[in-house]
Amino acid sequence: MTRMPVPIKTELPELPVSAVLGDIAEALAGAKRAVLSAPPGAGKTTLVPLHLLQQDWRGDGKIILLEPRRLAARAAAGRMAELLHEDVGQTVGYRMRLDNRISSKTRVEVVTEGVFARMVLDDPELAGVSTVIFDEFHERSLDGDFGLALALDVQGGLRDDLRILVMSATLDVERISTLMADAPIIQSLGRTFPIDVRYEDRWQGVPIEEKVTKAITEVHGSENGSILAFLPGQSEITRTAVRLEGRFPADTDIIPLYGNLSQKEQDAAIKPAPAGRRKIVLATSIAETSITIDGVRVVIDSGLQRLPVFEPATGITRLETLRVSRASADQRAGRAGRTEPGVAIRLWHPGQTAALNAFTPPQILASDLAGLVLDLAHWGVQDPSSLAFLDIPPEAALKESMALLKNLGALDKVGALTQRGHLMRGLSLPPRLAAMVIAAASEGAGKKAAMLAVMLTEQGLGGNDIDLDERLRRFLSDRSERAHAARKLASRLFDAIGDKTAAAELPSGAGPLLLHAYPDRIALQRGARGRYVMANGRGAELAETERLAASKMLVVADITGRAAQPRILAAAGIDRTDMEERMPHLIVQQDQLLFDKASGQARARKVTRLGAIILDETPLPRPEGEQAAQALANGVREFGIGILPFSKETLQLRDRIGFLNASIGEPWPDVSEEALLSRLEEWFVPFQNGARSLQDIRPGSLSEGILSLVPHEVARDLAKLAPTHFEAPTGQRHPIRYDASEPTLSIRVQELFGLRAHPTIAQGRLPLLLELTSPAHRPIQTTRDLPGFWSGSWKDVRADMRGRYPRHPWPEDPASALPTSRAKPRGT
Repeated sequence: MTRMPVPIKTELPELPVSAVLGDIAEALAGAKRAVLSAPPGAGKTTLVPLHLLQQDWRGDGKIILLEPRRLAARAAAGRMAELLHEDVGQTVGYRMRLDNRISSKTRVEVVTEGVFARMVLDDPELAGVSTVIFDEFHERSLDGDFGLALALDVQGGLRDDLRILVMSATLDVERISTLMADAPIIQSLGRTFPIDVRYEDRWQGVPIEEKVTKAITEVHGSENGSILAFLPGQSEITRTAVRLEGRFPADTDIIPLYGNLSQKEQDAAIKPAPAGRRKIVLATSIAETSITIDGVRVVIDSGLQRLPVFEPATGITRLETLRVSRASADQRAGRAGRTEPGVAIRLWHPGQTAALNAFTPPQILASDLAGLVLDLAHWGVQDPSSLAFLDIPPEAALKESMALLKNLGALDKVGALTQRGHLMRGLSLPPRLAAMVIAAASEGAGKKAAMLAVMLTEQGLGGNDIDLDERLRRFLSDRSERAHAARKLASRLFDAIGDKTAAAELPSGAGPLLLHAYPDRIALQRGARGRYVMANGRGAELAETERLAASKMLVVADITGRAAQPRILAAAGIDRTDMEERMPHLIVQQDQLLFDKASGQARARKVTRLGAIILDETPLPRPEGEQAAQALANGVREFGIGILPFSKETLQLRDRIGFLNASIGEPWPDVSEEALLSRLEEWFVPFQNGARSLQDIRPGSLSEGILSLVPHEVARDLAKLAPTHFEAPTGQRHPIRYDASEPTLSIRVQELFGLRAHPTIAQGRLPLLLELTSPAHRPIQTTRDLPGFWSGSWKDVRADMRGRYPRHPWPEDPASALPTSRAKPRGT
């Protein structure tokens, strides 16, 4: 028998969202989909789920409330339980990766977005669930986007009675409504308390932590209440906290708030300050949405945030410090007006606000998609566009993820999930780490690998040491509640693996285990201490003072920074023996043709390599014939077209063909540097038989090669369409330049006397740009209309030239005069 909803016995508070609670319930009763736009402080996170709990159409089905962060999930569940005068875990509970408080009585489950995605994948019908609410959807996390796409797919194909509500304070509501088949849009009132937004940009060139310190110090003395300051990351928070120490009376507490802190430390940051005390909370974007820090009435916004950016070509995610969006700036300012009138201080010029992006870029456009692709394969989908994604995942990232998953054995050749892939997905780990645990289990080290994997996925476990062996040691001996929960999770993951080998005597380090997860990030020291090259070809650096910097080989688990400044964040040392035993299939021996730039000569060597890492090399005899040409071509690829001995004639030929490609297009070929580098096998190698060095290359052979790219049927038209020279009325030939935006002829103006028509090429269709010069070859004027020049500005030019060059003829009517390149004879 289905249990009907039980009315809430306590009166819910009146907040701005209260006015539209009936509209939300009605929309979900009818359309079963709705979008709620409600600003910060409206009360949507707590009041909407509790109101829907009382609707008849809910029956006994649960309401699932998704939150983007664990802190927000715990805070939301705690606030709702408080309103019901219950403990968390009764009517309202929460569920997340390392912690859950639910019971058989729980009817409102607050979950993190990643947990919800797994719920759907494991139970596509979402049995026992009545309503799914996506809170703070504007954050556009990858898990949030995927969760909504799955929920809409379930509703459309399996559960037409499932209700879906998307809520946000700063959402592009029209776009999300369209995605949800024109779901009703409900607008709530604004915040209840006014906010005085101020701008402060007078500290130019000052580090952001110093700016924030100055702003906090000033506002602490002029405003009452607690202060919430937004900084981009943990390091800036730590430096700001150090600067603030000792600046304030004993009644002010300085409290950090970021992801690496323990649950207790995070919860302490959002609790109200004790009576008679003030708080200064230094937070990342973790405090931007969903939570209310009681007592805060001043917000200081650095205007910066740290976002992950994925590079498909290297499979590496780096963190970038970027400007916040206008939506995020509004969210941050809104923290100041949650409980009383407040002040928001923005540390930038007011004019810069309009230049901010409207919204934070969706994670799905700049994330590692391997986990998503694995989940899609489990769902039976290979083309993400078949699901209702607000933004379709980028093709490049999808291809790289597919390639990685095939290499890990998770997908077969056609992209379907393999038995190993099913096991990997069931481990609730990133694919690389799941593959590591499975491979290590077959070697007898699965338990330790599971511990390492969980540690790597939970920020701060085992500390922040770069050396993962040291972090793993600390994690395994950590007696904190969080570490205990993490080890229990690792044990459950290990138990979930069916095919295990008994514990074996293996090298005790983390490095041999990580080889199974990051074979492309095996790193070999190159020269200086702390400088490495990875198997994927990218460089990596450690500070020389790091103990790990002495290791000859590493496996890099985390790295940040652009290619010019790649900084290792987490790694473990390995021996070559470890690599050879576990990765023999990646080690290859081959003969290489290469180019020695110092001598300009073709060389050859036999190498043992792993990706871009050269493990051993032995010189081979100098190559000859086609092999030498290939070696020279390799040098051109590495160092660019500029190393080749092009003559002026060859450069002009290339410019002429390039002009025709730009103005006419096919079949005239692209001869840009990029295009020529991609076609070296066609135009370079066949014409260099016999060349063993740059010095052996005949300039004429380069012209022949480039001309060979032009189809035979149009090659005869080259001289007519793009001639090399212009013959002046004097009979002299002048080269035409094709290296500018248009064909250009530089010529002394006197040589064009008597010419009534403007010089052209391309059989009269294209005028030359004339650079007219004096007898001393100094510029006079440029023109595309010679007759117009003769009849127009020639008068002024003539007057100037007669004064400068009196011995040269300067006729009043140059179009009728005789051309010349000489001065008048003496005495005339």
